[in-house]
Amino acid sequence: MNPPTNRALSRFIPPLLALAGIIFAIVSSIQGARSTPPAAPLVAPPAAPFESFVAGAGIVEASTENISIGTGLPGVIAKIHVALGSVVRPGDPLFTIDDRSQLATVAVRRAAVQYAKAQLADSSNQLSLGTRLTSKKVLSIEERDNRRFAFQKAEAQLAQAEADLLSATTDLDRLTVRAPVEAQILQLKLHLGEFMPAGALSPPLLLLGSLTPLHLRVDIDENDAWRMEAHTEAVAYLRGNSQVHTILHFVRFEPYVVPKVSLTGSSTERVDTRVLQVIYRFERGALPINPGQQMDVYISSPNPLATR
Repeated sequence: MNPPTNRALSRFIPPLLALAGIIFAIVSSIQGARSTPPAAPLVAPPAAPFESFVAGAGIVEASTENISIGTGLPGVIAKIHVALGSVVRPGDPLFTIDDRSQLATVAVRRAAVQYAKAQLADSSNQLSLGTRLTSKKVLSIEERDNRRFAFQKAEAQLAQAEADLLSATTDLDRLTVRAPVEAQILQLKLHLGEFMPAGALSPPLLLLGSLTPLHLRVDIDENDAWRMEAHTEAVAYLRGNSQVHTILHFVRFEPYVVPKVSLTGSSTERVDTRVLQVIYRFERGALPINPGQQMDVYISSPNPLATR
């Protein structure tokens, strides 16, 4: 009886396996359809402290604005006089372009000045002598006038030589780029031996600005620009940590409304959005806020319409 029993059992195995596969597929589908609950944020997002307000995104910058330093004369960087984070005063050297060729030019121009001075002294003596000889009827008036013209020519040549020396000295001084204001070095990407082209570079190789106080450049959507007023209360929260916040003090409006450039990727954001830029200041103190960071800004608005 064993062989018939085995055959009977073997008929039930395929249906059971098929049933098990169907149950497994159903369970897997149910589990896959369940949505994973979002993870709780480490820090709660900021909440507007005003009943009626305008919101905007701001970027921290130096109170002098971020100054990109370049050079008017291209060349190889020979010396770097500053370090990242160092504080400079107006006129302090930042870096120096290789100046050996210009030093030689200055030496040539200085020698030309000395030669022109000697020529002028000789012409002056000749003119004095010619004037005395003319008065004694020894030298003709024509010869005296020729000596006067030679003296005037020597004067002009000396003036030209001194102007050339001044130009060469100015170009030599321009090879050392100096700080325009009292500021801190915010970005330093210079290296000895690198070629420094003239003009503005993007990104800049040297960036500086004053951090006492800091400024916050806030973009206000053009639809809300009409609700903005100067000197109203404003608070800024550090992007990603609402526990870091500061009171803002109004500085100025940037009168020209510009296209928005710091896009967030929101589905409701329009590429053609234009924004009014408002500048606020705040004291950095011990706050962990650095230039270039973004902040969420809430500005009190006396108009309660369309609170955002």
